[in-house]
Amino acid sequence: MRRLLLTVLLLACVCCSLHAQFRSTRNDVSRINNAGTVTGPPGSETNQAAPADTTAVTDSLQGFSLRRLVRGYAGRDTLTPGYMVLGSAIVPGAAQLYNKDWWKVPIVYAGIGGGVYGGIWFNRQYHRTGETKYKYLRTASYIAAGAFYWGQLLDGVVCYKTDFRAPVPAKSTLYSLLLPGLGQANNGDWWKIPIWTGGLIACGYFYHFNDVQYRRFRWITQVANDPTSGYTNVITSSQAETYRDTYRRYRDYSILAAILVYALNVIDANVFAYMADFDVSDNIASLEVQPALIQPLTPQYTWYDTSSSPFATPALGVNLQFTF
Repeated sequence: MRRLLLTVLLLACVCCSLHAQFRSTRNDVSRINNAGTVTGPPGSETNQAAPADTTAVTDSLQGFSLRRLVRGYAGRDTLTPGYMVLGSAIVPGAAQLYNKDWWKVPIVYAGIGGGVYGGIWFNRQYHRTGETKYKYLRTASYIAAGAFYWGQLLDGVVCYKTDFRAPVPAKSTLYSLLLPGLGQANNGDWWKIPIWTGGLIACGYFYHFNDVQYRRFRWITQVANDPTSGYTNVITSSQAETYRDTYRRYRDYSILAAILVYALNVIDANVFAYMADFDVSDNIASLEVQPALIQPLTPQYTWYDTSSSPFATPALGVNLQFTF
């Protein structure tokens, strides 16, 4: 307590002339009343509001623009990663064109086209012959076409060039949208990958388990309600219906849980990409105190008679610099 009182007393002695830097609530310039109450620095009662910067508002209200998308792919404008991926989702290979990876476009279309053609051809063979192998080959072909389509989106985000070393929030968000956990890897949060992937795997497991049980009790309900089936099991029709509805509800909950985990994975990647360059060390604030010679801020707040005015001369004070 004694140190605090001594510090306040020394500051009061050193800053005895600091009132020269503040203006009165009265009109000092017109010298109507020189004994006003000090309320703030010069200009605190004047309208010094700068013109509003509408750039952020314009950007936030701009929304989707097809013209901007076309100009970007024509090389006349710069596209954000979101715009680029959106265009590539509409026209496969557009992201590769924007990134100047021209040689990848034929590979993309060959993979997608070959997969779709193979799926159609194997589907016709399956309906013509009825062989199970054509059914599996049809599914594999469609999966291959989807993989090429997904791959060209991911490749567009990976090859998008930025000048920032810190994680770009847009890229991290798109990474997690395309592959859960990849945005966390881009942010350097590798320990989060098992959490999100494990959550999705758990949701998939419970969906499969509840779906199997739902189908089982649905079949029991159908058989128990058929008088010609000869059903003699201990589970009655009403009990089977109860179990059927319960497992169907649990299956739907599993889908909702998977959607929630997926959405939280995307939000986590976006938020922590924004926070990647924040200073989270223990010492994030500093206070520097040093003596200073303070000049009047503006001459119009001094007396006209500068020869006898105490406000016309510099004042000895203290400079406080707080960094946080």
